[in-house]
Amino acid sequence: MKKLFSILMILSLMVLAACSSESNLENNKAEPKESMEDVTVGVSISTLNNPFFVSLKEGIEAKAKEKGMKVSVVDAQDDTAKQVSGIEDLILKKVDLLIINPTDSAAISSAVQSANDAGIPVITVDRSADEGEVVTFIASDNVAGGEQAAKYIVEQLGEKAKVVELEGVSGASATRERGEGFHNIADKQLDVVSSQTAEFDRTKGLNVMENMLQGNKDIQGVFAHNDEMALGAIEAIKATGKDILVVGFDGNEDALKAVEAGDLSATIAQQPALIGEEAITAAEKILKGEKVEETISVPLKLVTKE
Repeated sequence: MKKLFSILMILSLMVLAACSSESNLENNKAEPKESMEDVTVGVSISTLNNPFFVSLKEGIEAKAKEKGMKVSVVDAQDDTAKQVSGIEDLILKKVDLLIINPTDSAAISSAVQSANDAGIPVITVDRSADEGEVVTFIASDNVAGGEQAAKYIVEQLGEKAKVVELEGVSGASATRERGEGFHNIADKQLDVVSSQTAEFDRTKGLNVMENMLQGNKDIQGVFAHNDEMALGAIEAIKATGKDILVVGFDGNEDALKAVEAGDLSATIAQQPALIGEEAITAAEKILKGEKVEETISVPLKLVTKE
């Protein structure tokens, strides 16, 4: 009798679990929208203290205005806990879709899953999320960009040149991917004497570069995972009077000016405003019930003074 009771209990739990799962699936299937005028898109940006992400936000806002969408933007200020809290607030406001630029690809996973549970579609831009359901990820090909930077350094300095690497925020997909691309080439053709994080920050780029210069007197080249760190590195190098090749990544306004002035050797230029525009274009398709690609790549290019 007890055995029969146990079997009935297990069957009941299985039925309840199935019903719960079916309910969640139904919640995640919002009715397609015919008009975008009553749509609000929630946007979480890793930091607006970086010109790249300001351009990304402006691209989102301009395209959303064109489509008649409302946009609600929260700035995480490079704080993972603040970003998760901001996204939870957007979920409570019942935004129709979320565009997330993660501070940390792993740490943001819980917030993405919260959006999934609420039936809110998620798009990630520039950096991906490690877990949770993301409809599409929009970014430049960071691996290819890292490879492009390493190849340029080899062309300019020759094989086995001594170089250092300024890494971005630990845990960010852009850090992993740009580093992966760089090392695909550098580990075979260059001598990478040091790799340290400067967290995508200009001041930290300066400080880390100062320490690298003290520890490695014969550095010939630098690859920085973004332009902010590259510009900081240039300031540290100028103080020594040395001639060291520096390559950044992003193509922000300050970096392009530095390339033109001959201070920054090159930058792998992204198009942040276009990434933002593509995010809104994808958002419209998603909300209308149309299919989008799981990954949308935005072109990048090597910018030098020549």
